[in-house]
Amino acid sequence: MQVQDDAKPYDTINVTPMLDLAYVLLVVFILMTTASVQGLSISLPKPSSKPSTEHHDLKVVQVMPDGAVLLNGVGVSPKELETQLTQAKQRDDKMSVAIKGDARTQYAKVVAIIDMCNRLNVSMGLVTSKIGT
Repeated sequence: MQVQDDAKPYDTINVTPMLDLAYVLLVVFILMTTASVQGLSISLPKPSSKPSTEHHDLKVVQVMPDGAVLLNGVGVSPKELETQLTQAKQRDDKMSVAIKGDARTQYAKVVAIIDMCNRLNVSMGLVTSKIGT
């Protein structure tokens, strides 16, 4: 029985791993080139050096844990809230509403306020931190 002696040198080079690497690099190059050529063109607004002179009315609507609704710190009923928001919208078409729902309130009350703002076509946002801090 003969034992193989692996000490003799190889007379060929295995180029398969080199070709695999070359193909991977080629695919990456093709993908990156087509992605940069077919990118979206975006026109960003230019920053203005002068401050905005427009000041629009902001109403703060808070929903308390017991379901009570406050408009700028004053308790109102849902009907009064709708009336006051409609009047404010007539005075200033770009007025907006900040809605703050207490963590302990039922979320359905907050959703009702959001639906009301959508129905009145009023810009709104949700407050996620304490008001005044």
